[in-house]
Amino acid sequence: MHRLTLHNIGQIQHADLRFGDLTVLVGPQASGKSIALQWLKLLQDIGLIQQQLDTYGLDYAGQLPALLDAYFGEGMHSIWREGSEVQVDGRPIDMAKRVARRQPDKTESVFLIPAQRVLALPEGWPKPFQSYRPGDPYSVRAFSENLRMLMEREFTGTGPLFPKTNRLKSDYRELLQQSVFADFKLSVDRVQSQKRLVLDAGGGNLPFMVWSAGQREFVPLLLGLYWLMPPSKVATRGDIEWVIIEELEMGLHPRAISAVLLIILELMTRGYKVCLSTHSPQVLELVWAMETIRKTKGKADSLLDLFGAKHSKPLRDMAETAMTKTSKVYYFDPTGPVQDITHLDPTSRTAQEASWGGLLEFSARANEMVAKAAANSAEFATGGLFKDAQ
Repeated sequence: MHRLTLHNIGQIQHADLRFGDLTVLVGPQASGKSIALQWLKLLQDIGLIQQQLDTYGLDYAGQLPALLDAYFGEGMHSIWREGSEVQVDGRPIDMAKRVARRQPDKTESVFLIPAQRVLALPEGWPKPFQSYRPGDPYSVRAFSENLRMLMEREFTGTGPLFPKTNRLKSDYRELLQQSVFADFKLSVDRVQSQKRLVLDAGGGNLPFMVWSAGQREFVPLLLGLYWLMPPSKVATRGDIEWVIIEELEMGLHPRAISAVLLIILELMTRGYKVCLSTHSPQVLELVWAMETIRKTKGKADSLLDLFGAKHSKPLRDMAETAMTKTSKVYYFDPTGPVQDITHLDPTSRTAQEASWGGLLEFSARANEMVAKAAANSAEFATGGLFKDAQ
């Protein structure tokens, strides 16, 4: 898939998304970003989704409204109404017919890390697919199941899960240690026969619920990244071609966001197409910087300087490859069609592009307020001096 068009679906009036190697969706809450990304997965992986729903007893009876409730979550059948339309690469898709019969392809091509990822570790261990409530979204169920499979099949030995020498480059591990974990190690502990993830600083194990909010948000994301980057000569996991990460910045300090964004570049250089939804200007700053460096024929070292990262050979090679990748940015307007704001031109006549989808609005107002306050202060001081001179 190179292009996805959604018309009159949920909050989305019209969206014509042409994907780059990195595609970023911005916009207010409830503007349709998550719906668009979940449609991408549904269209690419519908055979697998149908199989899993059947396997775990979620009966949609071949009906589109029932499948939408099972996939997007309870009550979400209402996003599809008269006039709703989906196109893939310019070709209309008859969703009712597609849902009515089982699709043959049952491999996963899109790995989606949902915004509600913290729900995947409610007690510090991934929940099985079938343990969720009937109305819970498929994206959370499937993500949790993938993490459970990872933990049961690939992390059965001893030693910490982070830092782990055969997972992530050492440069990434160092940045994450500094920005997320500090002196802690992520390990597997047992309480009687029950396994759980804990943080260990050498003075005892800390269970999931006493971690910082950022650590609780980040660990499911970290495990998702582990899943995507297997410890082998194979760069990608199975048949996965797309990676979707919703709101990667949740709970994270800006330094931690920078470390995660650097790993996003690693995913792109491995060959994944990456789609992000975000409310963080840092994500758009990355896109803007990459495009500027590329247009000015800058060097990859400049990209690493953006992250405060080492200029090691592995990172330099990664950055050079990342500089060849393409990016797209879309603003989801809750009152109109989705807008392509890829150029991120601060002088654009289009307000949403100039404000980077509204992410710079507060900064602009703060700058304006401070400038006015400084001008008033200078005027007051000059006036006082003038009166003293008289």
